[in-house]
Amino acid sequence: MLDQRSQKGMATRRAVLGDAHVDRAEAAKTDFDAPFQSLITEGAWGTVWADDSITQRERSMLTLALLAATGNFEEIPMHIRATANTGATKTDVIQAFQHVAIYAGVPKANHAIKLAKSTYAEMEEHQ
Repeated sequence: MLDQRSQKGMATRRAVLGDAHVDRAEAAKTDFDAPFQSLITEGAWGTVWADDSITQRERSMLTLALLAATGNFEEIPMHIRATANTGATKTDVIQAFQHVAIYAGVPKANHAIKLAKSTYAEMEEHQ
């Protein structure tokens, strides 16, 4: 079961974040953080993201809103880039951040929007 969850998690992680991102993360993995990498691959990607109760688009919106609302800004660019694979549009993302503004605070939403704009610009530059 755990091996299946790990395999499903890695497949989902690659589908959402892209092979290049996952390959970099795997190459940087050490004995020290290998247990953490297994935890997120099996738990986040193999359980939560792999569940088909809601769409990947909806998961992107939820994830971005939660990251912004909790002030975990470091992962916002990675999840903005993932929207190219999940189908979440710029309109979806700005709507998620508007909810953050109302329910979690304007400064958090403002910072998340700044990060999203910068990341979208980078993505368009590399197309």
